[in-house]
Amino acid sequence: MEPYEILDLPDRGSITLRVVSWERGSMKIHPKYPGAPVEKEIPVLRVHLAAGVKPTPPQYFDVTSKTLSAQLLPYFLERGFTEYRYVITKYGVAPKARFTLERIPL
Repeated sequence: MEPYEILDLPDRGSITLRVVSWERGSMKIHPKYPGAPVEKEIPVLRVHLAAGVKPTPPQYFDVTSKTLSAQLLPYFLERGFTEYRYVITKYGVAPKARFTLERIPL
């Protein structure tokens, strides 16, 4: 799945995505908190974007937040998920950050 393009927003930061496809994968991270394992594998939801959504390549983002992935996946499993814009807003900072998700028809 490399290279990775982690979706990272500041507290109260927002982004609007137009997703054309998606895939699940995993990546290895190296946590820094006390008592952390040297390496840990985490799930990743890669969302491929419509042309023009992101000003620079690659035209995808990797979602590493389990709570955000859990919000997005039910929509992506529906027929016609590409006919919407997805507005994501982050509240707080990792690891306790939470997200709101709004789905808007094109």
